[in-house]
Amino acid sequence: MNTHSVDAASSSDIFSSAFLLGNVGAPFAIGLAVGYFAKKMLRTALFMGGAAITLLFVAEYYDIIDITDEKLQHAASAATEAAKNSGGFLVDRLTSITSKGASGVGGFFVGFKLG
Repeated sequence: MNTHSVDAASSSDIFSSAFLLGNVGAPFAIGLAVGYFAKKMLRTALFMGGAAITLLFVAEYYDIIDITDEKLQHAASAATEAAKNSGGFLVDRLTSITSKGASGVGGFFVGFKLG
């Protein structure tokens, strides 16, 4: 049979379904899932952080602890920097899935928007 020449032609054809699924579709789906998860976890972390800060304010009101504005701002800036670093790590990792990385990163931003 002459199927070998068809397989060789489809591997070099950038519009074939096998090429598009492996190089565009799968990385986009991975990026979509990671972006959706990242957004949900960010919302959960913000909820937990808000609850912790509210408990600190209540404890300060009842003179259990003493909190300064500088310490609170330092903790908030450290948490913001950690969130930026983790987001940058995820995008950098998704760019290495394919040669161009555009579909994985595009999927990440779509998933982040949907989440």
